[in-house]
Amino acid sequence: MEQQEQLLNQARQFGYIEGDQVWLRPFMDLPARQVGQVKDTEDAALLYFAQRFESFRGKVDDLLSRIEESENKGSFLMKALHLKEQIASYDGLGDFTELHRRLTDAEEHIRTLVARNREKNLATKVKLIEEAESLRDTIDWQASGEKLKELRQAWIKTGPVSKELTDEMETRFQASIEDFYVRKKAFQADKKAMTNRAFEKYKSLIHKSEALQNSDDWEGTTAQLKQLQQEWKEVGGSLPRKTANDLWTRFRAAHNRFFDRLKEHISSKRSEAKDQYMDDNLGRKRALVAEAEALLERPMHEAVTRAKELQAAWKKVGPVRGPESDQVWEQFLAACDKVFELSSLEHYIRKRQPQEGPKPSSQEQLTQRVTALREFIKYDRQEQDVLQENLGKLNDSPGNDAFRTMLQSKIRAFERKIRTKNELIDLLRQRYAE
Repeated sequence: MEQQEQLLNQARQFGYIEGDQVWLRPFMDLPARQVGQVKDTEDAALLYFAQRFESFRGKVDDLLSRIEESENKGSFLMKALHLKEQIASYDGLGDFTELHRRLTDAEEHIRTLVARNREKNLATKVKLIEEAESLRDTIDWQASGEKLKELRQAWIKTGPVSKELTDEMETRFQASIEDFYVRKKAFQADKKAMTNRAFEKYKSLIHKSEALQNSDDWEGTTAQLKQLQQEWKEVGGSLPRKTANDLWTRFRAAHNRFFDRLKEHISSKRSEAKDQYMDDNLGRKRALVAEAEALLERPMHEAVTRAKELQAAWKKVGPVRGPESDQVWEQFLAACDKVFELSSLEHYIRKRQPQEGPKPSSQEQLTQRVTALREFIKYDRQEQDVLQENLGKLNDSPGNDAFRTMLQSKIRAFERKIRTKNELIDLLRQRYAE
């Protein structure tokens, strides 16, 4: 009876009866609201809603007790917020203000602990990232691989950081690991797997060549065979010397068969016709070069699409005289490279451009792009230096010839990338100056 009397006093303190409705008095910034109806007597109704409040307070007491006893207090934050949110709508009569205060104190305490832990986690993850990035240029694959495994385990065991830094930290850490394994695969796995792939690739190129050796489609077959020759150079891998020599002899024989026939065909034609044929091809290729060089003035998505179409069209144009062929090809390749590099640059800038706010000034836009290109050039040079270092470590064994050729090809490709980016810097400066 004494307990019921206390609950009734509590109910009358925080609620009242109006008509047949039970009301909760205003508290905090919330107005009075109806919590139920009188179904029997007024005291019974008040007692019922006071007991409901006690039930709710029991949930709060239980949660706060569990928070106090737990080492992982952050896991209870959402539960505390949920109970706190219920206070505004829970049908009961009692001191909800006090419950709100207790839950608010618990929330603030948890948030403080979470913030401290995230600061500690951030410091730990920054150190792990720096250690992973320090392995960027290593070629001690075994020791560095073991080190990365340790860093990964430490990363997994480290708790979260603030949400706005989570993606950045995760991306940076994963990028450093991926960089290591990409280089390792390029240096080791590629070299080992290349031997197995090379034999079948060489045989495929031989079969394609032999199928074309008696063709009378002089122009088309010439282009196809030159493409096959280029693919042969790019196969890479190291095979036993006798096997490599036998494959090359068979491949070369098919090509010699066709080109000997082509020579006889050309010799049977008048010299003037041959010159006209070459001149026509050169003119078509120069036209493609001119159009490719003009693409930088078009919208980027149109320029990329058109550049790919021009590349396809280039393959259909017949041969050109040796020196002129190399010259016009280099011009065309440089023009297309600029389009694709500029497209990649703009994509990179867009991803990092705020969605809202004022548009950067012309000078800021130029600075953003020049800075990005210089950063790309730095990475290209780092990759080129690693390739150059790996090339220098190869001995003169004939078994390494194919791998050496592959490294040299990749080094030249990075030289072209760096040259293209430097030319784009000059172009952008001129464009924004205008």
